[in-house]
Amino acid sequence: MAGPRDPTGRCSCRNTNCVERPLRRLFEGLASGVAARPWPFVLVPLLLSGGLGAGFVFLPQRQANDIEGQFTPTWGPAKAERDFVRRHFPTNDSERFSALRLPTEGAYAALIAVATNGTSVLDAAAWAEVLRLNATVHDAEYERLCARTPGGCASPNELLSRRGDAGPPAPGSLRFPVNDSVFLGAALGGVETDGGRVLGARALKLVYYLREDGPEAQDSRQWLESFLQNIPSKVAEMRLGSIQVTYFTSLSRQQEFEGNAKSVIPLFSVTYFLTISFAIVSCLRLSCIRNNIWLASCGVLSSGLAVLSSFGLMLFCGVPFVITVANAPFLILGVGVDDMFIMIASWEQSSRKKEKSSIKSLLAETYAEAALSVTITTLTDVLAFFIGSWTAFPSVRSFCLYTGTAFVFCYVYTMTFFGAVLVLNHKREQGNRHWLTCMRVDVDKDQAENSCLYNACCIGSCSRQPSQPEGEHPMNVFFKKYYGPFVTNKWIKVLMVLLYGAYLGGSIYGCTQIREGIDLRNLANDASYVIPYYDDDDKYFTYGPRVMVVITESVDYWNESVRLGIESCTQNLENISYVDKNLSESWLRVYTELDKRGLININSKTDFLNNLTVLFRVRPSFEWDINKTQDEIEASRFFIQTVNVTSAVDEKNLLNELREAAKQCSIPLKVYHPAFIYYDQYLVIVQNTVQNVVVAAGAMLIVSLLLIPNPLCCLWVTFAIASVIVGVAGFMTFWNVNLDSISMINLVICIGFSVDFSAHISYAFVTSGESSANKRAIEALSLLGYPVLQGAVSTILGIVVLAAANTYIFRTFFKIMFLVILFGALHGLVFIPVFLTFFGNFGRSPNTKSKKLELEKL
Repeated sequence: MAGPRDPTGRCSCRNTNCVERPLRRLFEGLASGVAARPWPFVLVPLLLSGGLGAGFVFLPQRQANDIEGQFTPTWGPAKAERDFVRRHFPTNDSERFSALRLPTEGAYAALIAVATNGTSVLDAAAWAEVLRLNATVHDAEYERLCARTPGGCASPNELLSRRGDAGPPAPGSLRFPVNDSVFLGAALGGVETDGGRVLGARALKLVYYLREDGPEAQDSRQWLESFLQNIPSKVAEMRLGSIQVTYFTSLSRQQEFEGNAKSVIPLFSVTYFLTISFAIVSCLRLSCIRNNIWLASCGVLSSGLAVLSSFGLMLFCGVPFVITVANAPFLILGVGVDDMFIMIASWEQSSRKKEKSSIKSLLAETYAEAALSVTITTLTDVLAFFIGSWTAFPSVRSFCLYTGTAFVFCYVYTMTFFGAVLVLNHKREQGNRHWLTCMRVDVDKDQAENSCLYNACCIGSCSRQPSQPEGEHPMNVFFKKYYGPFVTNKWIKVLMVLLYGAYLGGSIYGCTQIREGIDLRNLANDASYVIPYYDDDDKYFTYGPRVMVVITESVDYWNESVRLGIESCTQNLENISYVDKNLSESWLRVYTELDKRGLININSKTDFLNNLTVLFRVRPSFEWDINKTQDEIEASRFFIQTVNVTSAVDEKNLLNELREAAKQCSIPLKVYHPAFIYYDQYLVIVQNTVQNVVVAAGAMLIVSLLLIPNPLCCLWVTFAIASVIVGVAGFMTFWNVNLDSISMINLVICIGFSVDFSAHISYAFVTSGESSANKRAIEALSLLGYPVLQGAVSTILGIVVLAAANTYIFRTFFKIMFLVILFGALHGLVFIPVFLTFFGNFGRSPNTKSKKLELEKL
C-alpha cells in the first residue's frame, strides 16, 4: 500500500508505511532467497534444532521444582523474617525441641485419626485404636531419629504424653482449648464442649517430628520415605473399625508436586496426533497432486523444531526448567499451526491471482501479505512473554522465558523452513507429481473405464485430466457469501452489541468476585493421599498458625515505659479479629507478673538480666525465646494464636493486619510463621498481574501503531486486548480458578492471543480496497475468517487433552487458555468486524478515498 510523501520526497509516517513498506520489501527479499534455494532453508533449521536439542542433556540439572522457590515471591518479606529468626533463635532438635518455635515446618510425619459413624475419638474403642496406631509408627528407628525434649522423644500428641497407655480421658475431664497450661487446639479437632469442658472430639492429630539438623538429617528423610511407602499397608493390616486415618509428611507436598510432570507426558503424543490430524484434514484436497498432507505435516514439524530449539537453548543457558514449562509445547504447537494456516491461505490466494507467475513472485506475494500479519502477532506474543518474565515468581519467569524464546524460533522456522516447504511442494505440483510417491502422474487414455476414486488417487482428478489449481476454499466462500453478510446486517449488529454488553457485564462482575492465591493442595495429583489429609485438617482443626512476634532490636526491657509499650503493641495484635487473646504466650508478661508479686525485681538492667534465671526455672521453654548476650537482650519473641483462618481471603487479611499492627508499634516488631512464606503471594500477585498486563498492553499498542497502517484500527486492537483480559479474568472466577502464579501465566498469554485474532481481521479490514465498511468487513472475513477459525481450533486441540489431566496446574492452563481462545476468536470473528463497520470512514486510508472519488467523477 503506497504511502504519501512530503515535499522533500521522504516517506510520510502518517499511515505508518515507513515501517510497513520496508518490512514488506524485507519479506519479499527473503521470499526470493527461499524460492531460489529452498534446500538450505530446510536443512539449516533441522541441523540447528539438532544442535540446540543437545541442551536436553542438561535437563536433570536444570529441573527446579522446589515449591517454595518457584511459587512464592523471590523477595517475600517472610523469607527475610525467617532468616532473622534462624540467626537469633537457633534450634536444637536433639535436646530441646519445640514445634511452635521452629523457623520452618520441620521434618515430620502426621496422622489424623477421625472417629467413624459420628462417634468421638475419645471413646474407648477409638482411643485403643489410636494407641495401636501410635505404637505402629513409634518403632525403634523412630526412637533413634526423633526430635527430642529433656523427657525423650517429642510427643506426637499432648494427650498421649500425659496419659500414656491409660484409657481415654473421661468426658468433661479436659478443658478446651487450654488444659493445665497445655494448648490442645492442634491436638484435638471437631471438639464438642460444654462450658469449656470436652464432651467429645471427632478427630485427633499425631505429629511425629524428626531431627533435621546434624548427621541424622539424611536418615530422617529415609525414615519419612519408608513411612510413606509402608503406612497404607500397615493401616490396612490393623483393620481399624473405629477410626479412619489420613497421613502426610513434610516431604509429601514436594514429592506429589514433582510427580505431576510424569502424569502429563502421555498427553504429548495425543496432542500431536490430534493437531497433525486436524492440520491434515484442513489441508486435504481430493487430488493426488494438489493434496497438502506433507505441507500440513511439515507445519506441525516446524512447531516441534521450535520447541526443541528453544528448550535446548534455554537449558544451555542455565534457565531453570519448572513444571509449568511443561505446558508450553501444547501452546506452541497450536500457535505454530495457526501461522501455518495463515501462510497457506495467503499462498493459495496468491496462486489464484497469479496462476502463471513465477514461484519467486508467488512466494514474495505470500510473504508480503501473510508475513507482516504473522510478524505482528508473533511480536506481540513474544513481547507479552518477555514482559511477563519481569515478575516476583520464578515459575512464571521460567515459563515466559522458555515460551517467548520458542515463539521466536516458531516464527523464524515458519519464515524459513515452512516457506521452503511451500516452494518444494509447489515444484512438485508444477511437475504433476504424486503427493506420496513424488512420481509423475500421467493420464492413461487406455484406462477410460477406471473408477473416479482410482483416477483421483492415481491420476490426479476424477475426470482423468491433469489436476488444475482449485478454486476458492468452501469455507472462504461461506464467510464471504453467508457469514459476512449475516454479521453485517444492521439488526444483527444491534444483537451483537447487546451480546457484547452482556459479556462485558458478566466479566466485570466476575472480576469483583475473583479469588487470590494458590491452595497448596492443588499442587498435588487429584488422587493423591494428601488431599484427604488436607480435607480432614480443614474440616476439624479450626485453629490457625501460632505466630511469632519478634522484638528485633535491643530495647530497655527494665524500663517500665518500654514494657508498657510492648504490652500495648501486644494488645493491638490481640485485638485483630483472627487472634484469640486468651491463648497468647509471652515471657515478658510472666516475668512482669513475678515482679508484681514481689518475687523478683526487674526495674534495673542488672536485676532484669540476672533474674532471668528465675524465669527459666518457672518456664524453661522461655529460655529459647530470649537471645541474650553478656549485657543485653538482642532479640526476644512471644506468641499469639490465630483462629478461623479458613480461606485464602482470611490468610491475606491476617497477614496484612498483623504486619500493619506491627508496623504501627513504637517497638521494632516482626511477625512470622513458616506459612507466611506462602501467604506472601497475596501481597504481590495482583500487583504483578496488573503491572505485567498494563505494560504488555502498552507495548502491544506501540507495536500495533507501528505495523498496522491505521491508528484507529490499533485502538480497536488495544480494545480487544483489554476486553479479552477482562473476560478471561471474570469468567475464570465462574470456573473456580484462583488468581495465582499459575493463572497469572495465562493472563500474560492472554495479551498476546487477544492481539492475534483481532490483528489479522483488523489488518485485512484497513488494507481492503472495498468502498463501504460492510464490504470491507466481509472481505476481511472471507480472506482471514477461516484461517483465524483454523488457528483457534488448532490451538484448542493443542491444549484440550490437558482437560483430562488429573492435576490442577494443567487443568488450569487448559481452562484459561480455552477462555482466551474462545473470547479471542469471538472478538476477531464477531465483535471486531461489527465494531469496525461503525467507524468505516475512519478506517479507510486516504488513497482508498481518493480512488473512490475519482471513480464517482467518472
